[in-house]
Amino acid sequence: MRRVVIMGAGGRDFHVFATVFRDDPAACVVAFTATQIPGIDDRTYPASLAGPQYPDGIPIVPEDRLVALVREQGIDEVVFAYSDVAHVEVMHAASVALAAGADFRLCGPDATMLRSTKPVIAIGAVRTGCGKSQTTRAVGQLLLDAGLRVALIRHPMPYGDLEAMRVQRFATLADIDASDPTVEEREEYEAPVAMGMVMYAGVDYEGILRAAEAEADVIVWDGGNNDFPFVRPDLMITVVDPLRPGHESAYHPGEATLRMADVVVVNKVDSAPARDVEAVVAAVGRMVPDAVVIRAESPVTLEGDGSLGGQRVLVVEDGPTLTHGGMPFGAGTVAARAAGATDIVDPRGYAVGSIADTYAKYPGTGAVLPAMGYGADQLADLAETIRRAPVDVVVSGTPMDLGRLIEVGHPIRRASYALHEVGAPTLADVLAPHLARWRSAAD
Repeated sequence: MRRVVIMGAGGRDFHVFATVFRDDPAACVVAFTATQIPGIDDRTYPASLAGPQYPDGIPIVPEDRLVALVREQGIDEVVFAYSDVAHVEVMHAASVALAAGADFRLCGPDATMLRSTKPVIAIGAVRTGCGKSQTTRAVGQLLLDAGLRVALIRHPMPYGDLEAMRVQRFATLADIDASDPTVEEREEYEAPVAMGMVMYAGVDYEGILRAAEAEADVIVWDGGNNDFPFVRPDLMITVVDPLRPGHESAYHPGEATLRMADVVVVNKVDSAPARDVEAVVAAVGRMVPDAVVIRAESPVTLEGDGSLGGQRVLVVEDGPTLTHGGMPFGAGTVAARAAGATDIVDPRGYAVGSIADTYAKYPGTGAVLPAMGYGADQLADLAETIRRAPVDVVVSGTPMDLGRLIEVGHPIRRASYALHEVGAPTLADVLAPHLARWRSAAD
């Protein structure tokens, strides 16, 4: 029996276990390791999810214990199962595993993708923060406008009680609130649910997919970070970002996600330098020459009236975009500058507790505040950091309504963004050949 450790970040790692290892009598998963997300280690993957081979469940430990695990537990194989990691960092992890004596493995689409009885559109990206969410919303709206019932399955964010999160269904904001979600979960769930799509997420993606199929005509997969889908798509759409030219071939598994694409959306052509847009388009042409290429803008709208000129502004941005996404700013900064803000206050000097720890862990974060809220304590640190900053207004670039969660002592103006295709083809053009067929099947 091969003894296995799965390296993860509370997402793909559990799915790899369920699809590849759970029912394999020749394999024993000794532990998961965890990184990227605070507070997801030092817990147990429950026996109810792990199956009869694991009556005590499976421990989840910090990634820095990997070498000790391999040596002390006689590990034969280390499986890498998380996303948005530079290729060189993946090979560093491989080198650590090999030096400790284990094999190193990546599990691919054929081993891990589930098959659906319904049509599936998957949206992925080459990096966190490319504009995947607004692309997903645009696709979902086209399907809803065509009269199709849409279930949106979101890449996992199982940071809480894993048994309670086995299969999650969200049809209203009240459903989301009742699940006691993190800020990251709210960022992904609130807008699609407000549009009228039913959102599924959780841990058991076989169960999630079957539940979604029971009430939908079309399944939309919304990938996390730059991961490839858990469900085999009929149409794969991948978003690339010319603000980070070259990243489309430098990160795992984003490069694989791009190479799987039927359609590539080159987003942010309104904000990236023209030479970088053309460099990314050329790279896409080399890597996936048969893909349809759509160019798109990502215009930002700032809630409320009036200029921000002369005001001291604190900008809060989507957390993962700044942290493991590596972007120094996001939609909030773009909106603030467009509204005339010149005095953007650097929040780093006012950060407390886990927010200060986040800046230390991700020193490339610019003079903006990542919307970290993985638990009540961190949410309180976020609120206190904002309250301490001497500002006139907070511009929130996170997709969720921050003011519903915390009292920050300053007025909040929300920045929102949507996908706007430039020229042809468009997403509607791409979907048109499929819609009549899917409507007929739904009838």
